[in-house]
Amino acid sequence: MNGIELSFREGFGEERPRSLTSAVQERLRADILSTRLLPGQKLHIAGLAKQFSVSLAAVREALSRLVADGLVQASDQRGFRVSPVSLADLADVTQTRIDIEGLALRRSIERGDAAWLAAVEAAWEALKAVPYRYPDQPGVHYEEWVVRHRVFHRALVNACGSRWLLGFRDELHEQSERYRRLSIRRGRPRDVEAEHAAIVEAVRRRDADAAVIALSKHFTVTMEFVELAAPRISEVNGTN
Repeated sequence: MNGIELSFREGFGEERPRSLTSAVQERLRADILSTRLLPGQKLHIAGLAKQFSVSLAAVREALSRLVADGLVQASDQRGFRVSPVSLADLADVTQTRIDIEGLALRRSIERGDAAWLAAVEAAWEALKAVPYRYPDQPGVHYEEWVVRHRVFHRALVNACGSRWLLGFRDELHEQSERYRRLSIRRGRPRDVEAEHAAIVEAVRRRDADAAVIALSKHFTVTMEFVELAAPRISEVNGTN
């Protein structure tokens, strides 16, 4: 294994990427979703190629794939930039996510068996076992919480029986991730565990209406926290 492969393996865990282009795409996706690359930030192909020790073509292909995913924007005159965020887009993403994920949750409650419910319980317990924020950095997510949070929300809808519905749901979750990261930067207290507990309690009762209402409130609270951070959104958009 050469030095390039080692560096990418270290960046992405034990699973070896399929190609250098895929490795660059995965690294950039992670940096965009975590807001290490800020909304509106310009993405210099030559600089990224040097950073990752890959060809210009590999970076260009990785960025083109992220354009298709809606995380990067391309312009003939201005090159590539991280897709900007806005309150209008946030409202659209949130409402669409409520519609799609709410439907998937309702179907899962109707169709899910004991194994599905056990998986939800396990994901919920795993999520509660780690902190929401770093104790010394209240505006930064504890990274393991982010991973377990994704698993928890996916477990809730895994029994819906539709790969198309799950696919749309996953895309919306990814699009909302940057907004959630921006919301925590506000640093204000939020009882996320209570929000999740309300969803789980309704799922345990097989009360689809209550579960969807709790899920909708959960997503709406995130939107409200981002709205409070609106000056931060204005600040980060258009960063060079």
